[in-house]
Amino acid sequence: MGSGRKRSIRAVTLDLDDTLWPCEPTLLRAERLGLEWLTERAPEVFAPWSIERLRERRMAIHAARPELKHDFITIRRLALQEVFRAAGAEDAQSAQIIEGALDVYMAARNQVELYPEVRACLERLSAQYRIASLSNGNACLVQIGLDHLFHVSIAAHTHGASKPDAAVFHLACRELGCAPGEVVHLGDDIELDVRGARGAGLHAVWINRGSHAWPGEDVPDTVADLEAFEHWLTQG
Repeated sequence: MGSGRKRSIRAVTLDLDDTLWPCEPTLLRAERLGLEWLTERAPEVFAPWSIERLRERRMAIHAARPELKHDFITIRRLALQEVFRAAGAEDAQSAQIIEGALDVYMAARNQVELYPEVRACLERLSAQYRIASLSNGNACLVQIGLDHLFHVSIAAHTHGASKPDAAVFHLACRELGCAPGEVVHLGDDIELDVRGARGAGLHAVWINRGSHAWPGEDVPDTVADLEAFEHWLTQG
């Protein structure tokens, strides 16, 4: 992208998971702590269940209930309700245990370890551009402690649309008060982030922390981390 087009950029939308922090270790820890909570309080119900089996149960609900595809917490709740029901233990106490487990999961899900350069880069970017988070996940920037660096926060589960749907990118643009051509999206996912943003008329930059190969000829502008993205924004 030429320097003239870059000068038109007034705002930045950022993916969260695997863009600002590594996602998998965070989720695995959250699932482990959630299952430990359940097993301690209802051992006769959850002793036979593993993280993998519970994940399979959620995937089955996700496939059967497409209207919930953006609402991961409701899917988790339904899966746990099914486990209690199958054990003949669904009652008011089981509902309390489920809600407690979801609280434990979400607290751990938001205990993320930022990539080293992220906080300082976000502080600089936020001072120069309008910044929005744009995530299909359920991370909470308030709990993480980054919300003050974002002007807008958009999550799929609150809007009923998810990347790569152009609608969610256009929503971000409206919330930022910018036209799509004035916004650049940074994310790690090839289809959801890069091709999704391009399809919605935004500029797109691929953050490729793992030195992966791009699967095609439509190779985007690519950076290794957020500091390199800052350089991309300012270079001619």
